Amino acid sequence: MSDRNTVLEQLRAAVGDRHVLTGDKATRRFRRGYRFGDGPVLAVVRPGTLLELWRVLQAAVQGGAAIILQAANTGLTGGSTPDGDDYGRPIVLVSTLRLTGIQLLNEGRQVLCLPGATLDRLEQTLAPLGREPHSVIGSSCIGASVLGGICNNSGGALVRRGPAYTELALYAQVDARSELQLVNHLGIALGDTPEQILQRLQSGDYSAADVSDGDGRAASDPRYAEEVRKVDADTPARFNADPSRHFEAAGSAGKLAVFAVRLDTFEKEAAEVFYIGSNRTDSLTAIRRQLLTGFARLPIAGEYIHRDAYDIGERYGKDSFLLIDKLGTARVPAAFALKSRVDGWFERLGLRGITDRMMQLLTGLLPSHLPKRMGEFRQRYEHHLLLKVSAQDAAATEAWLRGFFNDHEGGYFHCTADEGRKAFLHRFAVAGAAVRYREVHRRQVQDIVALDIALRRDDADWFEQLPADIDGRLLHKLYYGHFLCHVFHQDYIARKGEDPMAIEHAMWALLDQRGAEYPAEHNVGHLYPAKPALAGFYRTLDPSNTFNPGIGQTSKARGWGSCDCDGH
Repeated sequence: MSDRNTVLEQLRAAVGDRHVLTGDKATRRFRRGYRFGDGPVLAVVRPGTLLELWRVLQAAVQGGAAIILQAANTGLTGGSTPDGDDYGRPIVLVSTLRLTGIQLLNEGRQVLCLPGATLDRLEQTLAPLGREPHSVIGSSCIGASVLGGICNNSGGALVRRGPAYTELALYAQVDARSELQLVNHLGIALGDTPEQILQRLQSGDYSAADVSDGDGRAASDPRYAEEVRKVDADTPARFNADPSRHFEAAGSAGKLAVFAVRLDTFEKEAAEVFYIGSNRTDSLTAIRRQLLTGFARLPIAGEYIHRDAYDIGERYGKDSFLLIDKLGTARVPAAFALKSRVDGWFERLGLRGITDRMMQLLTGLLPSHLPKRMGEFRQRYEHHLLLKVSAQDAAATEAWLRGFFNDHEGGYFHCTADEGRKAFLHRFAVAGAAVRYREVHRRQVQDIVALDIALRRDDADWFEQLPADIDGRLLHKLYYGHFLCHVFHQDYIARKGEDPMAIEHAMWALLDQRGAEYPAEHNVGHLYPAKPALAGFYRTLDPSNTFNPGIGQTSKARGWGSCDCDGH
């Protein structure tokens, strides 16, 4: 086992001095999570090639360090950052953001993505081909990586496609003898040695003849469209701990070092958007059941926003909305990175949240940014549903909605292209609004309890009614999510002086009573205990417990220590 200085020397030899960051200041934006997670690291290493990544892993394994791989650091449960300082060994945090690369396969019907490929960049790459990836911009952050989605079985907003999934990947793992191995299951012939495989892959040095069908392995979820239609099933349609969607890289949550994944792409359809409002949850339940069972094609997306979340998002997500609306998505990751650096500078002066308060003040001076008809529905209705359907299904969908609201409370309008775009952009802005609210109102807010939950497909009582003893400990409750999939994001803003963890555990008990699963589409991170099957999957992938130790509240010890691997 090497000492720390030797490990640092080997890391610098692998990637160069400038890409090995040490010290609290230089590593802050990597070791601190988007919403949760922090801890000391020996170094943050930023390899620029796949071969450099391999050599970084070699140095860290040889030096006896724990390894945490991180993509965009947009997770909500701390799953790609350290969790405290009790690992019993140094941590090497590997940032993969420099490892960009997207390669088209089979005329764009599939893609090969390297660790730093972002969902936004993949969308842009596929757009000229009239195709799109498994997920479009989701609910948490535009900088989200493609590989992060696969490793976390991320769900997204698209009803037909299910969790991010593939059985075709190139990855490294550390075996029970603590030896690093490279496994090529991409279905692409690239050579025999790690050096040859990685260099040929990065340079695209292979031909169509080298690309096989992957021995029949899937490059997307093959069964979700059928599963989501089962509206009378007493189980959720998708959730992170579903063993049927765990396969090597898929669902691995950082227990493997994934170098590349091979994924299906999808034909992009012309679409129309309907904005639906109601004050009755049973009306939306009836709409959901009809949309999932009564039409030949499933809708493209169906996103829910409660009025309270609408209001918080309108006020505290306004700058995110305007940034994307005016400048496009390509500028957003750089803007977030700049904000993090500025925040770090002010925090060293003891001034937390300065940028958030400044942005809130400035955007408050600007006129309303949401379409007029959306504002009118906000006044009339508590529950909002954003429905996107194929253009070829729009007439039939509207005819059904018209007849439905002749007999039921509520209403709808057929969005213009601008209204539809802004409605879904507002849904995106809602997801980050609780974080801004917390920073602006530190004196009133203790913290955020953020849950993403998968309800039973047959749960008609989907809108939560909290007991008074829990409700009184909260300032605000933000409900939004993927309504047709019955996956909800629920952000609770806890009053100053309350214990967020105690509130969360009380929420868990209520969810267990309802037969819900959680988390639904983020990994367990360090917030949730991994259930036995999930913890066992992690141990199978990483028998030495080198990668991302402690995930799912499992053991952080080398070799799992005395862990019984039940997730506790």
